[in-house]
Amino acid sequence: MSSQIPRSDIRLLVACLLLGVLFELSFFHGTVGVSYILYVVAFYWLYYWRFRKFSLTNHRLGFLILICIWLLALSYLLFSSPFFYVVNGIVIPCLMIIHIVLITNENKIQWYRISFLYLIFKSIADSFSFLGQFFKVGKNSMLTNMDEGKIQMFKKIGLGLLISSPVLVIVISLLSSADQRFSHLINTLPNLMINVPMTEWILRTFVVIVYSLVVFGFIGSLRKSKSNEPSTPSTEEKKLLTLDSIIIATFLVVLDIVYVLFVSVQFQYFFSDSLHSGYTYAEYARRGFFELLLVSLINLSVLSGVLAFTKVDSKRMKQFIQILLSILIIASGIMLVSAFLRMNLYEEFYGYTLLRILPHSFMIFLGIVFAYTLVKVWIDRLTLRHFYFISALLYYTVLNVMNIDQIIVNENIKRFEQTGIIDVYYMSQSDPGIKALIDIFEKNPDDNELEIREVLLNRKNELSEKETSWQSFNFTKYSTEERLKSLNLD
Repeated sequence: MSSQIPRSDIRLLVACLLLGVLFELSFFHGTVGVSYILYVVAFYWLYYWRFRKFSLTNHRLGFLILICIWLLALSYLLFSSPFFYVVNGIVIPCLMIIHIVLITNENKIQWYRISFLYLIFKSIADSFSFLGQFFKVGKNSMLTNMDEGKIQMFKKIGLGLLISSPVLVIVISLLSSADQRFSHLINTLPNLMINVPMTEWILRTFVVIVYSLVVFGFIGSLRKSKSNEPSTPSTEEKKLLTLDSIIIATFLVVLDIVYVLFVSVQFQYFFSDSLHSGYTYAEYARRGFFELLLVSLINLSVLSGVLAFTKVDSKRMKQFIQILLSILIIASGIMLVSAFLRMNLYEEFYGYTLLRILPHSFMIFLGIVFAYTLVKVWIDRLTLRHFYFISALLYYTVLNVMNIDQIIVNENIKRFEQTGIIDVYYMSQSDPGIKALIDIFEKNPDDNELEIREVLLNRKNELSEKETSWQSFNFTKYSTEERLKSLNLD
């Protein structure tokens, strides 16, 4: 950095301060709703304005990640799932950092390499270095442009303020004790200016300044770091570990024998709808599900490790290992199907919840991953890490946009229509569930149990006590609240 601060950096700092104000308004004034997507729009406007004259890289993956970020941010406006509300608070910032580092790098990098993680952490570390350099140059620039007289004047002003501070505290305390109106004026003066208590004002200002500096350092340091060295597609990543093919083949043979015996002997047990001795209905479904899902995850780890680190000496040995891996994948697929049916059995009997639907969807995702891995076993040129990252990103994004809470409610209503059983407490925990309970109540208000009426009445009473802000606006919550307000519970 030169002896003078570039004007582009000063403009960036001002823009980051404005973004910091929006950040504080978006995330520190109640439940986050529409404010998230507004913040993301502003953040990317700032980013693309900063790099408008630069040529960005890794366009295809970058565009995919950007779409996922926008969809996840929109979920705060469209849906109201408490689970994704918390998880997305971590996932979205991480994806934004990955996306920015990916497309800003001067070279087309191999993002699926371990070295990309190093580049991300290096970029974060460089932001602090950039901040230090910026303020160092700013200080030197100010001192250079000032004559000795002005410097001494500012020093004296600062010293005068420092000396006056304890005297002011004592004097104001005494005057406040002497006159109640003066005391009231002093206490309410901050509120007259910003309509919040002084302590809160200080904390909010602190958040704005810290956030602004963090974003300024991160964005400002990009394309200025010497760490962004070329990373061409031809560069080979050295394996940290090499596994001997004979040892791996022996290990896979033993593992496959166990799985083949297990699947063949237990096949009827896997797919039987009848209860087995010693198990209740719940134990039968839950026990098999968690065991088989855990084994499937272990098998996926084994597959990835073998494909990544095994050194094969001959063509025959390679084909032998491929056959063993294929048997392992097929056995894992059977276990996934069994686990899927077990969870389905449990849900039909006990109802549908988020903690039951998510494992169900995860098993479908694992099935797709195993299918791709089977193809990779026989086609070397495919890259697992490409597929694992992209498929995981798409899977998580689809979970957010498919409105999983509504799906759970729909399945529970179907079960209610067939059995007449419904978990009122669980349904009342989500906005789609509340709307479903309203539908049930309105169809037969006289025949409904007191529990439904009481739940709806409590939620309706909460609305009168609840204060909402524009930051918290959410379509699902809004439609639920409107239906509750118009509901007659007398």
